[in-house]
Amino acid sequence: MVLNVQIRRAVSSDIPTLIAMDHGYSTDHVWQLSLRREDGEIQASFREVRLPRAMRVPYPRQPERLADEWTEKAAILLAEGGSGPLGYVALAYGPAEDSAWITDLIVDLPHRGKGIGKQLLLAALEWSRERGMNHIFFEMQSKNYPAIRIAQQAGFAFAGFSDMYYPDQEIALFFAQEL
Repeated sequence: MVLNVQIRRAVSSDIPTLIAMDHGYSTDHVWQLSLRREDGEIQASFREVRLPRAMRVPYPRQPERLADEWTEKAAILLAEGGSGPLGYVALAYGPAEDSAWITDLIVDLPHRGKGIGKQLLLAALEWSRERGMNHIFFEMQSKNYPAIRIAQQAGFAFAGFSDMYYPDQEIALFFAQEL
């Protein structure tokens, strides 16, 4: 069931509600990194691996520091339903000229699976186009299979990775889309 929501810019009074959202996720797949070094060459590859059982993954950043991090973002867009905020997407400018960067796409646990993440992602694309961006990047943990799937379904292509990117030393995957 796709839930129809309103998307708007977050304001300071939304911050406590957004911080209180469940930022963790469950996954039954991961993207596993394989590095091979031979004769002065390094090959990196990822393969999708199904886990023997679903695992709960905590958010890689400290939620209590989010409000400080948000002051440096270009925009926080939130999805709102009859019961209030349901999720949000955080956007920054960069890393390349005329590009936007999605650092977080969060849907609160009781509202997942209703199309809210997709609506937030589409709002991020629209926000970026309205500002004349040429590309948009989307970062996520290699364990965040739900985010990987939503990025792929929205037409994002794998664009790279960074080992030990997050404070918990997790791998970050980067997906990109030309606008």
